[in-house]
Amino acid sequence: MSASSFDLETLAPKHQGGALAASALLRRVDLTTLRLFIAICEEKNLTRAASREGIAASAVSKRLHDFEATFGVTLFARLSKGMALTPAGEALLHHARVTLLNVEKIAVELAEYSNGVRGHVRMLANLSAIVQFLPEDLSQFFGAHGLLRVDLQERASGAVIKGVEEGAAEIGICSGEAETRSLETFHYRHDDLVVVVRADHPLAARKRVGFADTLHFDHVGLHAASSIYLRTQYAAAQAGKSLRLRIHVPGFDAVCRMVQADMGVGLIPDRAFNVIGKGMNLKAIPLTDVWARRDLRIVVRHAGSLSSTGRLMLNHLRAAEPLPDNRTTAGFARSRMANA
Repeated sequence: MSASSFDLETLAPKHQGGALAASALLRRVDLTTLRLFIAICEEKNLTRAASREGIAASAVSKRLHDFEATFGVTLFARLSKGMALTPAGEALLHHARVTLLNVEKIAVELAEYSNGVRGHVRMLANLSAIVQFLPEDLSQFFGAHGLLRVDLQERASGAVIKGVEEGAAEIGICSGEAETRSLETFHYRHDDLVVVVRADHPLAARKRVGFADTLHFDHVGLHAASSIYLRTQYAAAQAGKSLRLRIHVPGFDAVCRMVQADMGVGLIPDRAFNVIGKGMNLKAIPLTDVWARRDLRIVVRHAGSLSSTGRLMLNHLRAAEPLPDNRTTAGFARSRMANA
């Protein structure tokens, strides 16, 4: 039984009378048991999970035993060095996390309605979108919908996709190179990568530069999960060279500061440089490589199932930069790199 196909109703023993029996069993699934189950999964030990949640270990054990008996499944394999999830347990873990996230959303949104807020949407976005485009786009959105609230968190593109899949957010924005699996995708924006150098760097006089020419110099790289870093690793391998990475940093501002400190050259999007690097006596040199032009995409699980606030946000973001003539989302050049 896979996590994707798991449904609590399918666990109801078939001999107990069909839909009515399944409904009765489902009413026995409570949030406390789901929370304790998640704690056991994370701690890999029932006693530690009970201590973390402030409940006696015997009470946790009984809840777990009753749940397994109710649905006729085994959730954990008891090992000498802890507890390992069975396939049914892995499936329940996914749904337990989604369920608790949804309950949290209910509490937050109801509290907001009592304070005058009329809607709420959770978003995940990569660093490129947050630095370059979302400040202005969200400002315009709030100008038209002042009573709505947005919860925005920054994640690497792969984590954006995972978060939307798992229900942590309704809407995500990620790199066009990321594998979006079964999610619905829409064009958002495009940007161009540039090489950031000091004014006294040997490349500073160049109008444009190929990425391969930068490989003679030390690089300041973004964190290892970023789509830009993964793309540069791939491009260096394609050129038959290695990336002389001197340091990993967490953001575009840190890239510019390290370049300013003569730690190497860096790659960031052009609009991010305009926001961050222009006042630092640095130079941005456009890349000649085709892959340096990047597309950012909006991802959702199902556009038709978005909340009313989510639909407003999706429509607003899709209208932010209409596709140029003769281009479609399906026609975007993209590299299917794992975890981009």
